[in-house]
Amino acid sequence: MKKFIPLFILFITSLSFSQNTGSIVGKLIDKEYNNEPLAFANVLIKGTTKGTTSDIDGLYGFENLEPGAYTLVFSFVGYETQEVNAQVVAGKVTEINVTMGASAASLDEVVITTTTKRESETALLLEQKKAVEIKQSIGAEELSRKGVSDAAGAIAKISGISKQEGSSNVYVRGLGDRYQNTTLNGLSLPSNNVNKKNIDLNLFSTDVIENVSVAKAYSSKFYGDFSAGNVDVKSKDYTGNGFLELSAGSSFNTNAIDKNFVRSEGTGFFGYYGRYAHNPFAIVLSHGIDPVNAGTPININYGGSAGKSFKFNDGSKLSLFLTGSFANSYEYRSGSAVDYTLTEKKAFDAAEEYEYGTNSTVMGTAQYRINDKNKLKYTSLFINNSSDVVGYFGTDGAGRSRDAQLDTEKGFYQMNVQFDQTQMTINQLEGSHTSGKLDVDWGIGYNLVHSKQPDRKRISLENYQYALDNDPNTNPTFYNNVDYDNQRYFQNITDEEINSRLNLAYNVSDNLKINLGYDGKNKTRDFNNIRYGYQIVDTKYPVTDVSNFDDVFTLDNLRVNQNQTNGIYQIKVFNPIPGLTNVNRPGLPENTYKGVLNVYAGYANAEIKAGDKWLFVPGIRFENIEQNISYNVINLGNKGIDTVNTMSNIFLPSLNIKYAINDDQNLRFTASQTVSLPEFKEAAPFVYENVSSSIGGNPDILGATGSNLININNTAYSKIYNIDLKYEWFFSKSELLSVSAFTKQIKDPINLVVGADATGTQRYFRTGDKATIYGIEVELRKNLITSDDDDATLSLGLNGTYMKTEQNLYDQIVGTRFNLSFNKTKDKLQGASPFLLNADIQYAPVFNNYKPSATLVFSYFADRIDALGSGDLGNIVEKGVPTLDFVWKNSFFDNKLEANLSAKNLLNPTIKYVREASIGDVVVTSANGKGISNYKRGMNIGLQLKYKF
Repeated sequence: MKKFIPLFILFITSLSFSQNTGSIVGKLIDKEYNNEPLAFANVLIKGTTKGTTSDIDGLYGFENLEPGAYTLVFSFVGYETQEVNAQVVAGKVTEINVTMGASAASLDEVVITTTTKRESETALLLEQKKAVEIKQSIGAEELSRKGVSDAAGAIAKISGISKQEGSSNVYVRGLGDRYQNTTLNGLSLPSNNVNKKNIDLNLFSTDVIENVSVAKAYSSKFYGDFSAGNVDVKSKDYTGNGFLELSAGSSFNTNAIDKNFVRSEGTGFFGYYGRYAHNPFAIVLSHGIDPVNAGTPININYGGSAGKSFKFNDGSKLSLFLTGSFANSYEYRSGSAVDYTLTEKKAFDAAEEYEYGTNSTVMGTAQYRINDKNKLKYTSLFINNSSDVVGYFGTDGAGRSRDAQLDTEKGFYQMNVQFDQTQMTINQLEGSHTSGKLDVDWGIGYNLVHSKQPDRKRISLENYQYALDNDPNTNPTFYNNVDYDNQRYFQNITDEEINSRLNLAYNVSDNLKINLGYDGKNKTRDFNNIRYGYQIVDTKYPVTDVSNFDDVFTLDNLRVNQNQTNGIYQIKVFNPIPGLTNVNRPGLPENTYKGVLNVYAGYANAEIKAGDKWLFVPGIRFENIEQNISYNVINLGNKGIDTVNTMSNIFLPSLNIKYAINDDQNLRFTASQTVSLPEFKEAAPFVYENVSSSIGGNPDILGATGSNLININNTAYSKIYNIDLKYEWFFSKSELLSVSAFTKQIKDPINLVVGADATGTQRYFRTGDKATIYGIEVELRKNLITSDDDDATLSLGLNGTYMKTEQNLYDQIVGTRFNLSFNKTKDKLQGASPFLLNADIQYAPVFNNYKPSATLVFSYFADRIDALGSGDLGNIVEKGVPTLDFVWKNSFFDNKLEANLSAKNLLNPTIKYVREASIGDVVVTSANGKGISNYKRGMNIGLQLKYKF
């Protein structure tokens, strides 16, 4: 009889049995895997039919044994079988811990087994079953089966989580980026995007992921800025005799494959831009505007991984792992781009974007096992991610602009050529130590991010319809309402963070464990941008070739002084260098801000076992939080230079309770108080202008005072109260049924709001005094057909979430830098879908050495608010999207060779955002999405080959 033993009965007390029987308990140690627990090993009582299996923590146990002598047989595939004699005494617990090692003849086989156990679905289900807090995980095995290529796609397969189409934004229980935290190996990560709190999870390719876990219920070990959940990416490592794995693949997008693709001039195939060291003004003078050919739009990916362990005479071991990969992608979008507030400001019914993206990843880990009780691990990760988008807006000649000078109803056109590159370096050093009853775990990390948008080019034309006729005497002209309608834009962000964690666990007794811990981080962001505008002095200059602006903006056509009569344009900068003019001269940054976040936290919790059914974990956390934002921006005039400082001391209680109904079923309850902190991009009032949308921050969300304030609290954070109740039934090693109910109340919530003014700029506001969330989640993993070895041949996975959100809205916000009003008193919470659904079905037969698997994966999220409307403005709503992917994996030669086929986005749904208006829904562009709306992404068809030496 196989039996999985819950975490809280590592030692079974004598009170659990009658005085006439005894028990045997213990733990199995994996000598070949840094002396970590050995899961799934067989433990038999020799000469009987009694047996069990060690769980994910290596624990095993036999209850109700008659007194006497027994022989235990410990076995695991590829490991040396061991027999140990044991004596059972009535009313006593006999503890036998065994360290198991591999036999020399089968070491290679053991390597494969032991390094994948924490990636498998079975192992992660066991971990979920035994976890103190409510969490869910998805491992490399499941990611591979479902054809998931990155961490963003990974967690979108977990119940209650969805991914925003057209971006990397992830929503946990309907709450977006500002309500989440992201960590790597338990240490915090920075953001790579000025408009986001969290790092883009699609930067983490599956080559570096062992598993991704999401904790949706709070415990004191997490930072207090915890609302929807904490996403932790566990990086891969390796221990064993050595391996080398190579892979290569190719795919194509059905929208892009027949297009003549273009990208920014000056960028490279691998996503690098080589002119960062040059002064932007020099780049404007020396380099052109027009995009260049991007090559054949066929996606490629390749990579490799290698690892090896070295054993030393003193018993220590050094294990090294290195992985690297490169992938690119071509995507073509055709749709519309509309800026609509109370009236239409700008509209392009025909717009298209060509996007060339790259992702390069290199990660290395070094594990040093000093001895059985001390271990160190160093992880270094470098990511280079780029997005190169060339957009053409108004390609049908019917583009409209309310501010057009020649014709507001037709002929407005814009070209936007934009390259974004993020270079991120993450370094972490971790340690774990055991001494008697004390366990120490610690980590320190250093993160450095350079996120750049070098040389964005934007050109604006009027009478573009003349470019489409065959009359050489009629031509478009440059639109030049202000000097920056035709521009070159440069932006730089540097994020630097030092973070640390320390946990001291003291095992007081079998039933009591006390954790004391410390967390700290210092995070800074430096931002600056500069624009150079082309002032068109020859306002009637005909644009005879709309695909060749390089022949227009040449040095020969630059008007260097006012007396010159033959120049076409001058170069303007907003912020000149003191002593220099702002015409045809370099300048200083146009907008700057510096943000600082310091968090110093201490916590304590106790793991209290009451009998063999109950586990209570009360906890308390104290945090000292300092936030600072200093800015110098142009959009606020005289109020554009300021510094805002806040300091808060908060206490955050939490309680986690787990009741083991039996060995296979748990009932969990959690209650906690957490907070939500404003982010740099929410507080800095810098405004970023897209072609058809603009978004900026609001320093008042860090706190505001004044006698003229109406309906706003002077607070620097939102208080959040959380309650969760969950039932889990693990009815086999790979099957699960769970039902969860949850509720949250958010005091002083922050929402993204579209201002009812001429600009229609979206900003962040504390829009009311509270918001409430109620929801239920259901998850089922079921094997429909199994093999003789109890492995799934046909399996089904299904999870769904239903939520109801409501927040009250102030009638007006007055007395701050930005005044606001609402014509309704309640609304749904921004970013919350009322319904989410994920499903997959897999068929995995075995034909001798041929092991194919075919998987269909479906996801859907319902309509959700993208940004609240103010005044008489309606909300911007992201329409619901269904997706369907198919993955066919084929393994040959004892899993050494893989040939995998994938077909993704088979339904090819329309990605659409609409403004709720009195005239009906108006298709608009989202500041959180791509540059256009109402488009289809196309299907991606791909093939990958992988070989392991």
